[in-house]
Amino acid sequence: MMTYRQNYDAIVVGAGHAGVEAALALARLGHDTLLLTLSMDSISFMACNPNIGGTAKGHLVREIDALGGQMGINADDNLLQLRMLNLGKGPAVHSLRGQADKTMYHLSMKKTLETTDHLDMIQAEVKEIVVKSGKVHGVVTTTGQSFNCTAVVVASGVYLNARIIIGDWSQQVGPNGFARATYLTDNLIDLGLPTRRFKTGTPARVDKKSIDFSVMEIQNGDEKIYPFSFMHDGYGVNKQPCYLTYTTQKTKDIIFANIHRSPLYNGSIKGIGPRYCPSIEDKVMRFRDKDRHQIFVEPESAFTNEMYIQGMSSSLPFDVQLEMYHSVIGLENCKIIRYAYAIEYDCIDSLCLNAALMVKHIDGLFCAGQLNGSSGYEEAAAQGLVAGINASRFISQQDPIILTRDNSYIGVLIDDLVTKGTNEPYRMMTARAEHRLYLRQENADQRLTPLGREIGLVSDERWARFTYKMKEKNRLNSLLDKSLTPTQFSEVFEHVGESIPCKAMTYRDMLKRTNITARTLLDGFDDFTEDDLRVLEELATECKYEGYMSKQAHAIEENKKLENKLLPTDLDYSTIQGLRLEARQKLNQIKPLNLAQASRISGVSPADITVLLAYLHKNN
Repeated sequence: MMTYRQNYDAIVVGAGHAGVEAALALARLGHDTLLLTLSMDSISFMACNPNIGGTAKGHLVREIDALGGQMGINADDNLLQLRMLNLGKGPAVHSLRGQADKTMYHLSMKKTLETTDHLDMIQAEVKEIVVKSGKVHGVVTTTGQSFNCTAVVVASGVYLNARIIIGDWSQQVGPNGFARATYLTDNLIDLGLPTRRFKTGTPARVDKKSIDFSVMEIQNGDEKIYPFSFMHDGYGVNKQPCYLTYTTQKTKDIIFANIHRSPLYNGSIKGIGPRYCPSIEDKVMRFRDKDRHQIFVEPESAFTNEMYIQGMSSSLPFDVQLEMYHSVIGLENCKIIRYAYAIEYDCIDSLCLNAALMVKHIDGLFCAGQLNGSSGYEEAAAQGLVAGINASRFISQQDPIILTRDNSYIGVLIDDLVTKGTNEPYRMMTARAEHRLYLRQENADQRLTPLGREIGLVSDERWARFTYKMKEKNRLNSLLDKSLTPTQFSEVFEHVGESIPCKAMTYRDMLKRTNITARTLLDGFDDFTEDDLRVLEELATECKYEGYMSKQAHAIEENKKLENKLLPTDLDYSTIQGLRLEARQKLNQIKPLNLAQASRISGVSPADITVLLAYLHKNN
């Protein structure tokens, strides 16, 4: 007799950063959800760097939060340090980065899952996704348990046929020595999903007591930096510092002398690694003229002495690693607790997915995270949230939510994956977003919280906070039109080194001056209070970049004309005269939703888009 619950609305396979967001979204939207994981100890485990956010990634975390996701809240609750990157550049690329307590981050997320209604968790390995007549029906585990459902989200991370490599030693395990998933790759291939082999890596962890911090540069967190979540008031709390040090000429010599023993260079590793996060041996070999490389020494948790050596991921043999780490300034006597390693794993070709992250030829099967060829916790969590939302809408027979390149970094991420694909682990960067001045991290709530409310993930509390903020923004925006005489503002202008005009000025015009900031207005005039600062800073950015933002808004409107020209999903492009052969093949493979997406496909030229325009016009 069956002794376990067998029927669910949705099943999520994998409990990494993608899986937990998918499972929470489904459960919070009222669907009975089962989360299956290889190990309860690996839930939201930070297998590589103990950080959340960073360049462009901070944008993703704010957007996840604005939609009602969990990552930003959990990061804030477990911060060791918070910094704003790229402050020397424009506001479009300012990116929040938090040093997280990886032990507490895992435990906090596990507790969140355990206390969420409609959500069950079981430690088990999935060996088969059951598909009948092109539609998901459930999953089967290696222990023989069968679970029925309407939708499945696969978020298997880097666990599919994972292999850890250190020199000529390797082991068939997942990250940090967790068990790998051995059977699911074959099942995905049988279901018609194309797979590939990618590689990533992680540096050594060393004993804090064995490090000479006196010769390193201390890296404290920033003061008065707002946290990730819009649900949190005040500023992030800094509890522990990080440290900056450098490799030496000796480091280079050791790597040059032992490069033949590197699995990356002797052919032992077949997987394709991330271009933007290379190993230390790869950096030294590629940039031979560079005398030294920056290395950051970062705490992993308040509950351990393990320090993460950022910038020194490696797959060199054990003995070479020890010699190499001892050549770094301040690490001359370090004791390695966990050696660096590379890890190979299976993933799918993301071109088999549509913009809802559902497999094109299997109804109800969604994929998210590193399974789709991306890298990074934040990219994974963003995809997991979207996959969970769209799995919910599939179950409810609603149209999917398609985020776009002009409303979010998440939209850029997903569009890149499903339109362009990736031949290496994909990493989000600000340069990938053509509308990045509009997609600032500070306004993520204004771009996405109304959508999150419509979806059903934005709570009443979050919505009340958002509507209050918008009311305050409207009030302050009106106040910026107040006009002052030179006598009223001359002292403030002199203090910040601005030339004093001879005619009246509004606060709005003042903010367009280089040296006038939101803080200048707050400190210099009685019309503003400390409570106004966060919203006033947003308005200051909008004032200073008004001309650029106007041009970007025009570009967005022009692009929407192509977005609104929809293409039939069942259109056979091989029948359209005038399209080049490559364009026909790519268009039939990807099945773009509209002309804008079609124009971004590699191999589709502007001439092909003209042909499609003519075809649409002819066929209404």
